[in-house]
Amino acid sequence: MGDSRGNALHSDPELEELLGRETRRRASTLQLIAGETPPTPAVLAALTSDLGTKYAEGYPGTRYHGGCEVADEVEQLAIDRAAHLFGADYVNVQPLSGSAANLAVYAAFAQPGDPVLALRLDHGGHQTHGSRANFSGRWFGAIHYGVRNADELIDYDELRDTALLHRPRIIVAGAASYSRQIDFPALRDIADEAEAILWVDAAHLAGLVAGGVAPSPVPHADVVTFSTHKVLRGPRGGMILAREPHRAVLQKAVHPFIQGGPSMNSVAAKAVCMRESGAGAFADYARATVAVARRLCDELGARGLRIVSGGTDTHLAVVDVSALDLGGREAQRRLASAGIVVDRAVIPFDPKPVAEGSAIRIGTPSAVVAGLGAEDMSTVADWIVRGLTDPVGAPQHAGIRGEILARTGG
Repeated sequence: MGDSRGNALHSDPELEELLGRETRRRASTLQLIAGETPPTPAVLAALTSDLGTKYAEGYPGTRYHGGCEVADEVEQLAIDRAAHLFGADYVNVQPLSGSAANLAVYAAFAQPGDPVLALRLDHGGHQTHGSRANFSGRWFGAIHYGVRNADELIDYDELRDTALLHRPRIIVAGAASYSRQIDFPALRDIADEAEAILWVDAAHLAGLVAGGVAPSPVPHADVVTFSTHKVLRGPRGGMILAREPHRAVLQKAVHPFIQGGPSMNSVAAKAVCMRESGAGAFADYARATVAVARRLCDELGARGLRIVSGGTDTHLAVVDVSALDLGGREAQRRLASAGIVVDRAVIPFDPKPVAEGSAIRIGTPSAVVAGLGAEDMSTVADWIVRGLTDPVGAPQHAGIRGEILARTGG
């Protein structure tokens, strides 16, 4: 840490030691978390800028606090870049997280108790799509559609029937653990027929859309939300895209309804992210995340592990580990012992409780950033299967850790 900000941590050795441990943890393990990607150096530079101390409550040109001239230009730059990148009429870059962006959508288009139709959590949906543990399930009338038992793909016929029966205020598309492309034109037709708002939560998809390897929901949806820190290599935060008629209601839903001043350093980092995501190098990276995920699924399948829905069209996949007589929690623990970081997950129609699950969720963006390619996935699949075979702390796990270090240079 060569600058004054880094040196200042020497006065807090306890925290400095913890931060050093986190740096070493990341460098010495294989990151297969679907929702994490290291931000780029330019994004990190924006995050540590002086804008981090600027209180800029309001919107460009209408701030409550003085001294916001630069903040106004930075926020407008982020808005303009995002609008150009995604082809959106309206952009809001202020949400502090993807979940905050989702809360703003509910605030803009629904009243407490209104019916909202979304993918079931245990079929790949997200907590903010109607879980009873979340505000979305407590404040709104959550109704759910699911995937077919036969192929684990979204059942659009059931979705349509449910929408026409319940007439939801909002239809939510998008997921946390669904690995296949979503039929946005079909959903637009269903939403029009049911007279519902079509909202696409593209938290995991936005980076693939920006990179040109996934269809864009923007032409079809009334509103799109996403996180800026998953496949997109931006700061932790959220963003909203929408059609022009929804501008006023969404502006008010973000501020003043759900939050006060935005994190202007994060807004600056989002501006960087939007610029970098439109470059050719980002498109190459996005293509690689999908190619690597598909190859890893093939290699794991060849080793006897079942991939939910038979594969992936994205950067993530759900891997059923029940054939190894394991649950998701134990599989996660064993792989962590071997230096491989994954999430535990459930499978559709899972016989195990949600807290345990029968699967792990894997994602490839961080692995691609670390320099791994499709040609390395045979080795990675071997690491995963070997890691799952033995209990936590087994001697073989130390060997896998050594192999990971040798390959990634951690």
